[in-house]
Amino acid sequence: MADTYPAFDISPVPVPATDAVPPEQFRGLYGMPMFVSIPTSDLAESADFWIRGLGFFDLFSVPDRLTHLRRWAFQDVLLAPSERADSPLSISVSFACVLSQIDQIAKACEELRSGCTRGPHLKPWNSLELEIVTPENARVIMTAARPYDRNSAEAEHLRGMGIDGSDD
Repeated sequence: MADTYPAFDISPVPVPATDAVPPEQFRGLYGMPMFVSIPTSDLAESADFWIRGLGFFDLFSVPDRLTHLRRWAFQDVLLAPSERADSPLSISVSFACVLSQIDQIAKACEELRSGCTRGPHLKPWNSLELEIVTPENARVIMTAARPYDRNSAEAEHLRGMGIDGSDD
């Protein structure tokens, strides 16, 4: 017997669909269950990229010390002054989005920093993913779940791992 169970009602991520609508930016205050800290040599440039390129907003800032960014609930990023990494990091951070946002994000990021995106690419776990290298050399993956098609190669791949999705 599996110890897992459906708990999608606590997630802001909408059910995968070609016409899925992203949730509103979440401006509530909560105990953050997870966040990522990104070192940056230029807080203003980094915040601008994350806001205009990736769709985050400035929840609050402490001038010259910290910028707390957020998109949806539980998608929190803290930008803090530090030296910039010399090359893109091997580790990445992924944020959920919906299918209609992938091309918008790619376009916005490319307008801000030409050549900073790769993809989008279809993944065998049934998502469309866009990789972005931010001004501070962080690797950000924007990932959009695709509608489940029981007859697709992705569904076969998932079944091969013991995951039997549903058409619901």
